[in-house]
Parts: sequence; C-alpha cells; structure tokens
Amino acid sequence: MTAIAHPSHDPELDSMNLTKNTRRAAAAALAVPVLLFTAACGSDDGKGSSAATVATVEGKAGEQPKITVPKDAKAPGERATKTLIEGKGATVNKGDFVRLDYAAQAMKTGQNLGTSWMKQPGTDAKAPRTQVVGEASDQAQSQLPPKVMGAVVGQKVGSRVQIEGTAKELVGENLNPQLGIKPEDGLVWVVDIAAAKKADKKAKAEGEQAKPEEGMPEVKAEGDKAATITIPQGEKAPTDLKQQVLVKGKGAEVKAGDGLIAQYTGVKWEDGKKFDSSWDHGGATAFQIGTGSVVKGWDQALVGKHVGDRVEIVIPPKLGYEGNAQSGLDKNTLVFSVDIVGTV
Repeated sequence: MTAIAHPSHDPELDSMNLTKNTRRAAAAALAVPVLLFTAACGSDDGKGSSAATVATVEGKAGEQPKITVPKDAKAPGERATKTLIEGKGATVNKGDFVRLDYAAQAMKTGQNLGTSWMKQPGTDAKAPRTQVVGEASDQAQSQLPPKVMGAVVGQKVGSRVQIEGTAKELVGENLNPQLGIKPEDGLVWVVDIAAAKKADKKAKAEGEQAKPEEGMPEVKAEGDKAATITIPQGEKAPTDLKQQVLVKGKGAEVKAGDGLIAQYTGVKWEDGKKFDSSWDHGGATAFQIGTGSVVKGWDQALVGKHVGDRVEIVIPPKLGYEGNAQSGLDKNTLVFSVDIVGTV
C-alpha cells in the first residue's frame, strides 16, 4: 500500500489482502485489492504471443465482462493476449500512464481476483466509479501484475484485451502463496483501456511560489529531488484540512475520476520527517482522484485544482490513516507538497 492509498473499508477484503510489499512505491491503489502478488517486477516486453486464449468473454467494452472457462481447460504456458474489441484511440506506448478497467479470475475455480467495477465500500455514492491508473510497463508498480500491464503496450485506447497464462507466467516468483493459487494454475484478465498519456517523469510545477500562509509549513522544491518541508516551530497540528496553492498553474481543472499525474513529497507534522516522495521512486506518478482511492485529504484538496498547480496540504489523521495501524501513519498529521503535472 502506498503512503497515500486509502485502506479498504471491507474487513473481509482487508483480511484477504496478503501482499507483503512494504515499500511505499509510487503506485495507484484501487478500491478492490489485487491479492495475487507480493511485489511488482518482471521481464515482459509488452509484445503479444502466439499462444491461444481459452476463456470466453461476453460483454461490451466499458461494461463488466462475463468470463467463462471451459471445464478442464489448460492455461497457455506463455502469456496469451487477444484483442476482443479494437479501439479507435491512440496507441499505448511503453511508459504511458494508462487508465483502465479490469476483471480477473482463476480459471480452475472461478475465484474472483479483483475487479475495478466494484465501488469501494464507504465512498460517496455520487463519486465516479474507480478505475486503475498504472504505467504501461513490464516494471509497472501497479495493482496489476507487470505482465498484465505490459500487455496493453501496442493496444489502442478504447480496446478490450484478454490476457491469459499460468500464475507462474503472469505473476512469477511474486505469487502470494497464502492465496492458495499454484504456479501452474491458469489466470485470466479482461482489460478495457480507457485512456493513455505520456508524462515527463521529471515534470514539476513552474512559476513563482507564494509564501506560506500563517501556520502553514514552508516548502522548498528545488531541483530533481524531494521537496524540503519545514514544520513551523511551536505550532500545533491543525485538526481540520488545511491547503494552499503555492504555485498557480494554467492547465485544465482536475475532476473527480481523473488519473492525477503528480510529483509529491510527504512529511509528518510531528517530527518533520519525510515518509514518501515520488522523486524517490522514479519521478512523477499517477493516482485516481476523487473516487476514494487515496486518502480523503487528497480527494478533498486536489479535485478542482489545475494542472500546473503546486498545492500544500495538511491532513489530520481523520482524513488520512486514522484507524489503519498497519500504515504506520494512523496517528500522524500528514503534510504534502503536490505538483499537479497532468491528468489521464
């Protein structure tokens, strides 16, 4: 789970989320956790294979698919990719940020391995349904295994793609043994590509920065590194959300449901220590915003801002990780400097 990812509100899902990756990588986090893998890595090149798919998929692009697997069907030994519906949008290139929907299941048992069509429990009923935001790459830090994310490379926006293979092939050595899925078991994903956009990993907000308002921490964002955030001495942490636009951008307004491409740094108010920064994980990354996929403080502060803005946010525990002791930040007031460098 990332430093800004929102914990699940469903105790059953929480108990099933057996991933062991404690690295706070800059990655999108979904309402429904993918339970298969313990870390994100791989060596896939994003190209399709000649292997044939075995599952039958019904439904239109944009609607939750129905996946049917013939009895005793054997999964292809190498990744098999089939374009079920070809979109008319731009071609997805390696490294693009991609917004997509997915559904996944085990072939033998029909076990649901996650879907973006399920709205996160506890979120606003009027909020847009959550989709995945990830990087089209064989090394993608995403909710989906890298070989699944790699399979969208070369596909067009608007496409529905079927991806199959054994757990060993698609997930590899990072298969979570506690889930009960064996390396030879077959897995199938259906992915709808909603949008894709290339982003400069070193992008940041540009322009004259405003001085911090009274009681707000000071932010120094210089060079290609994490911002330095200084907590004002003697100031008590606020109990409500505080925010300030430090640099005003001229880009499009951020809307709920967008994939927010951001450069960010976060520190704890209590000791001023950094706990996460996109610069520490390769640069700008993307998150779903306004859908309950990230902490409430991000959703409340960043929807309605503009591309090019640098926003300072002070988030009390009730809008951060309160109640989620596993995060290690459940009692902390969080301070973020966020550069909004694009949307997807």
